Amino acid sequence: MSTVDLVVPVKQLGVAKSRLRGAADQGIGDADAHARLALALAHDTVAAVRASTMVRRLLVISSDPVVAAELCAVGVEVVPDGPVPGLNAAYAGGAALLREHDPAAAVGALQADLPALRPAELDDAITAAAQLFASGRAGRAFCADAEGTGTTFLLAAPGMGLDPMFGVGSALRHRESGAQPLHGEWPGLRRDVDTGDDLREAMDLGLGEHTSSVLAPSPHH
Repeated sequence: MSTVDLVVPVKQLGVAKSRLRGAADQGIGDADAHARLALALAHDTVAAVRASTMVRRLLVISSDPVVAAELCAVGVEVVPDGPVPGLNAAYAGGAALLREHDPAAAVGALQADLPALRPAELDDAITAAAQLFASGRAGRAFCADAEGTGTTFLLAAPGMGLDPMFGVGSALRHRESGAQPLHGEWPGLRRDVDTGDDLREAMDLGLGEHTSSVLAPSPHH
């Protein structure tokens, strides 16, 4: 499976990551500081994907003009959300666009809040999924989050629909739909960031440069 194309949706920065508000400014909760943090999480996720050796094409779905401008500036392909709202609609729409371009691609869905993701982890997860697909045991595979209840990554083999079911309890939904769980360690791939505790765990793993920069103490303190 030499060709993997990925979809990464990024929410409007003003409404993204509401449970992290205040994490970027010692609890003050300034909207601009929060938006910078939400953008930094996406930047670091995207940087890891682009450094992966297994991903050919990355498509970011976002209607936020700041996200589009920032990511386009570093060479990332960004298209706006489709007419149907929601994360799963964004994944499904992005997968359809990727398959229009190459019907024989394996397509994947990756969360945009993985600031400790290492490119090698993503490569390893894709390799593990490819082995599952080659064995005939599954046409879709997923990586559960650190808690084991959510999903950070979903991959569909060539010719298989992505059928994304992200959201609360998605690991069970993905498994019940026939997707096989991937069992590697991959702490950065599994550590999505929704809360302050999640962010501290990601810090312990080692954040990407964008998130590190946003969280660095300002020189005035």
